[in-house]
Amino acid sequence: MLKILVTKEVPLAEAKFVEDPCPFAPVVEIVFARWTSHILWVLSEHGRLRFTELRGLLPGVTPKVLTERLRKLERDGLVTRTYHAEVPPRVEYEATALAATLQPAFRYLTDWSARHMQEVRSAQARFDGPE
Repeated sequence: MLKILVTKEVPLAEAKFVEDPCPFAPVVEIVFARWTSHILWVLSEHGRLRFTELRGLLPGVTPKVLTERLRKLERDGLVTRTYHAEVPPRVEYEATALAATLQPAFRYLTDWSARHMQEVRSAQARFDGPE
């Protein structure tokens, strides 16, 4: 991802471009935004879910935020939304094949968390010192 560094107003042709040093920054922006990884994990683990089912598995997320995140994930190709014209209407969400390609990374992070979070918490406690 390229970012433009502008220190003063200059024509675009004269702007200096700075290469982002982190090659996976765009993925972090897409996958690890607030609630996004939670949604992907739940859909990957539970399969196709209705909005209320998904919300029930994500305590703390508001309907507004869940709707916004689902729309963004649909736009990014990571979630499909299926509308069933019934009475009452039924909408289901499902992780796409593209989202499934993230599972090895999610599993690795899950394993890393199980192995190292206590070490991280200990480091945080040492840094924070006694209260």
